Amino acid sequence: MTSKVTYKGNLRTVSEHIKSGNEFITDAPTDNNGKGEAFSPTDTVATGLASCMLTVMGIKAEQLGVDMEGTTAEVIKTMASNPRRISKIEVKLELPFEADHKTKKILENTANTCPVHYSLHPDIEKNVEFHWK
Repeated sequence: MTSKVTYKGNLRTVSEHIKSGNEFITDAPTDNNGKGEAFSPTDTVATGLASCMLTVMGIKAEQLGVDMEGTTAEVIKTMASNPRRISKIEVKLELPFEADHKTKKILENTANTCPVHYSLHPDIEKNVEFHWK
């Protein structure tokens, strides 16, 4: 088992990672009857894309001898209705290190081929920007 999710009432869940015991909560967003006091489930999906991109880039960067520490990703999620769904995810990566053209292309390709990117429905628009030092 990967995780266990428990509904706590008031549109809140607690998700536990079985192996580590780490937990996070989700709340329904304010535009969908919730309090918006935590990530919504769709926020976690959009944020998961950025997290996955950074993770696989980090793996590749280590293989290339590149230090990516301090790299950040800003995420904007856009929702659509009928049915309610994620319609667009924008990810802006800030890479505060210098790299040659080949290394940049390798890392950008690695990000754009991460498992979450491939797992998202093709109708979800994915806009990714890379801002290099």
